[in-house]
This record gives sequence, C-alpha cells and structure tokens, in this order.
Amino acid sequence: MREVHELVNVDDPAWPVFLEELSGTDVPVEVLPGDAEVGRASLRQLQVSARSHLGGSVLNCGGLLVDGGWLRIFGSPSADAEALPSFAGINAMPSAFDPAWRPGAGLVVAHDVLGGVFALNGSNPREAGRPGEPGEVVYFAPDTLGWEALGAGHSAWLSWILAGGLQEFYETLRWDGWRSEVSALSGRQGLSFFPPVWSAEARQDLLATSRRAVPMAELLGLSRDSSSQFDGTDPGFLGAT
Repeated sequence: MREVHELVNVDDPAWPVFLEELSGTDVPVEVLPGDAEVGRASLRQLQVSARSHLGGSVLNCGGLLVDGGWLRIFGSPSADAEALPSFAGINAMPSAFDPAWRPGAGLVVAHDVLGGVFALNGSNPREAGRPGEPGEVVYFAPDTLGWEALGAGHSAWLSWILAGGLQEFYETLRWDGWRSEVSALSGRQGLSFFPPVWSAEARQDLLATSRRAVPMAELLGLSRDSSSQFDGTDPGFLGAT
C-alpha cells in the first residue's frame, strides 16, 4: 500500500505532458479548478500515481469540459463546486480511506450529454459483461444501449480527444444547434430525447426529436432500464450521480 507522498511526488508526472498537448489542440477544453486535498485523497484510495494521466487529472483539476460541456471528464472539484461531480463521487469511493475498497467492473471517467459513459475496464471485463481488455476505455452508447471497446487506454483516449476524435465519433449524434442546447446545461444535467436516441425515429431524423434537460441520474437510469427491458442485459454501474 503506497502512501500519498509516494503517489504524488513522482519524477515524471503526466499532468505537464497533458497541458503541453492541450496547448496545441483546437478542440475546446475548459480545465476546471480543483481541490488538491480531494485529489490527494482520491489518489490514495485508487493507489494510482501522478505518473499516469488518470492520476494527474484527478490530482490537478476539477474536471475537463470538452466541446462546451458535451463531454465531461471527471476530476477533483472543490466541495462547493456545482460544475461537475467529482471523480470520487461518480465512482462511489468511500469518504474515508478504505484499503478493502475495489472499483468492481471499472472506473467511470466521463459522461456525455446524451447519457453516454466512458469507463476504464477493471481486471476482469468478461466477468463484468464488458468488451475489451483490462485497463481499456469502453463506452456505453445510448443509441445502441450497449458497451463498445475503444481500443485505447486512458492516456491514448485523452490524446484521441485532443486530436479531434469526438467529431467523427459523434457524427450521427449531433444536430444543427447542439452547441447552444449544451451550453444551457449544468454539468449535472443531460439531454433526454423523445423519441429516444436509440429509436428508429431518432436515427432517421435526430433534429426532429424533442429534447429537454434532465438530471444525469435520471438519464442514466432510463438507459439502464431500457437496456434491461429490450435485450435483458443490465449494463451495470454507469456512475453514481
């Protein structure tokens, strides 16, 4: 069991590398201020060092808002911040250090406004009913109500985002005017579609759907219920919101 100073005081921290990469991207990314003590406590619970991009982001920022908040990558915001939930909160980490705690199927690293979930696979994805390899980023897609492997670890996933990967990834799930609708949301809200985003009607004409802001917890609950109802598969933990 490594202590906090061993996890934080590393020779080659990932955060400066990420900031350098961020300075060279055209992708809109807002870095939210973080709480250092919350970040340190999270690293201790995770037993992940600041040498990793995951540890670096959890330690050094309150989260990242990509494309005006379309994608929300979790960090360690201050207790009174309302912009985003914390990485620790989303993953239901204990409030006090517990050496017996384990993340189960994996760690939720980001949500998008559609109710999509990016997660980092745990040690046994097959047992958890998820595709991909241990440590691989997977995505719960609200338009298919299932998990898909992305073929990348956490640091490569971040680089893919900064290289503009989201534009093609969401090509069929964005509509004229989406930026203005997303800008009106808080970091704890998503967009609920009617007909649902997974329906044939929505796939045919996404702009013709009606959309309203709802708490992210409600949106994730609807996706989980729909997945269980239509194919009998529970997608599992999508984040504690």
